[in-house]
Formats: sequence, C-alpha cells, structure tokens
Amino acid sequence: MEKFIMVGCDLHDKTMLLKMAVARESAVKRSWGNNASGRSAMVADLKRRAAAVGASRIIFAYEASGLGFTLHDELTAAGIECHVLAPTLMERSVKHEHRKTDERDAEAILASLRGWLLAGNPLPEVWIPDRRTRDDREITRSRLDVADKIAAVKAQVRCLLKRNNVGPAPGRAWTAEYGTWLNHQEKSGLARGATVHLGTLLRQLEHLGSERDWLNDEVLRLSQTDRYARQVGAVVRQLKGVGVLTAMVFLTEIGDVRRFTSRQAVGSFLGLTPNSYETGESDDRKGHISRHGPARIRKVLCQAVWSRLQSDVSARQKYDRVAAKNPKHRKKAVVALMRDLGILMWHKATAALAA
Repeated sequence: MEKFIMVGCDLHDKTMLLKMAVARESAVKRSWGNNASGRSAMVADLKRRAAAVGASRIIFAYEASGLGFTLHDELTAAGIECHVLAPTLMERSVKHEHRKTDERDAEAILASLRGWLLAGNPLPEVWIPDRRTRDDREITRSRLDVADKIAAVKAQVRCLLKRNNVGPAPGRAWTAEYGTWLNHQEKSGLARGATVHLGTLLRQLEHLGSERDWLNDEVLRLSQTDRYARQVGAVVRQLKGVGVLTAMVFLTEIGDVRRFTSRQAVGSFLGLTPNSYETGESDDRKGHISRHGPARIRKVLCQAVWSRLQSDVSARQKYDRVAAKNPKHRKKAVVALMRDLGILMWHKATAALAA
C-alpha cells in the first residue's frame, strides 16, 4: 500500500506552523521561518521524514492569502505536491472561531487533506494562476489601488472644507472650475493650519492623478498584447459600458476563461450567487450574495453596470423590472445586472479565443 506524508500548514508572514502525519497516525508539529532558508530547511526535513517511513509522496496544503504562491512554486519545484485551499470554503465550527490558534488552523487543513485522501471528500482548492497572469495582475491592481487612494484623498478634502465652514463650491465637484476654486482657498481662504493641510492634499491628488494616467497607459499596453488583444477587443466592442480597464481587471483576475464550463460556475466564482439555507421541511431560503471570489471584479462590474444603465436599453429595462419587484431593495437589480454582465463578458472572451 502506498505511503504518503500529509502536511497542513498555517502560513504567516514570518512563520510556518506545520502539522504532519502519515495516514491515520498522530500528527507531529514543527515550526519554520517563512524565508528562503526556512523554506529550504523545511523541504529537506520533509524529504528526510518521507525517506524514514518509506513514503512515496509528500502532500502539502495551506490556505491562500496575500502572501501569494511563492511557497507553492518552491514546493512544486522541489517535487512536493502542494495544494492551496480557499479560506472561505473551509468548514469551521463556532467553537473553532472562538478558540482560534495557529495549531488548530494547521490541524483543520490537515483534516481536510485526510478527508480528501482517505475518504474521497472534496478539497476546497483555489485555481493557481501561472506566473504571467500573476504579474499582469500587479498592473491592474495597482491601477485600482491608485483610484482608491484618489477617492480617499478627495474625501479628506471635503471633510477639511466642512470643518472650516468653507463653501459652497461653484459648479460640480472635481471639475476644472472646482480645482481653480480649491487653489484659491489654499492661497487666501483658510487659516494657516488648514492651508497647509489643503496644500498637501492637493499635491497628493496631483501626484496620484499622474500615476493614474501612467497606469492607464500601462493597462492599455497590456490589453494590446497577443495574450489579451482578441478578448479585450470582443468584450469592449460588443458590450456597452465596458471599457479597457474593466475588461483587463476581469481577464487578469479570472485567469483562463476556458476553465469554466457553465454560467453557474462563473456566477459562483464572481461571488454574485445568493447563499441558501435549507433544513428539514423548511423551504430553501435565499440570502445575500456569497461575495466569494475577487472583490475587484465585483467593483468594476458595479461601475460598468451604472454606465450601461445610461446607454443600454435592455439593461435599463431589466433594472426597472427587477427594481419594481423590490422597490426598497434596488441593489438587487444592480447585483442581477452585475451577474449578467460578468457572464456575458465570459461568453465573449471565450468565443474570442475559440475564433
């Protein structure tokens, strides 16, 4: 009978706590530093343990996080089978949430591996994007991050003006006329402290605006490469309200569109399908959307939907129809249109690759 070592890892920025076991044997705990030397020593230790017990496979798992896939890449290169699990799909009891420790987290991951290998239970894995996709994401994510920073600084400017009882401003906010008015306030309309604060905020906005424009050019350049040109062209040309940035965020976050086999799978990945609750004889009750998957896609889809409502008659009709059923919950209409748009973008991108 084949022997294998199973390893559940609770991964952190500086440490890795491992729970290791062979089949149904008791688990052993070890800790390593999460750095190049620590990971190298961990791999060597795992291979020594495998040789000592005659194990032909080492199966390693950890939860996805903002630390990326460096550990996965290094383990795979070392010949260790590695699985990255989705934290949102890991089943945890209320007791676990109130008694959360690194060791218990590692034990839960090890238990998932055991259930998968020994009992055939499903393993809640995430899809591992290739290195090129990960690198492309850095550009689109930087662009979204700069937009968030601009919005935050603008909110600071508004609060500063309110605190100092300045206003009302002429015309619409953040137009050229508004900018001229703000510059006048900086020079003559405020006390010294508020003038200094407003000045630094306006300089931040100027710098962030330059960064946004530069990143827009980078996103456009990326969209014109062979990897994305056909898909972006099909999506932007055929779907109103969808621009290059929306298309590129969608494509880089979703990865290979051909890995999805149904519209239901796409909707679930986007986190735009409702939760359900069913027990005993009670009917299946639908709740809020799951919000699983990348929030960045939901953000750009929401923005695109509001743009489509101004230019697409069919989208507006569906919005009015759904909103009429839920006059106090008009967000449901927006969510329905976001889900439809995400699935439409998937269809167009898939068709473009097949053409």
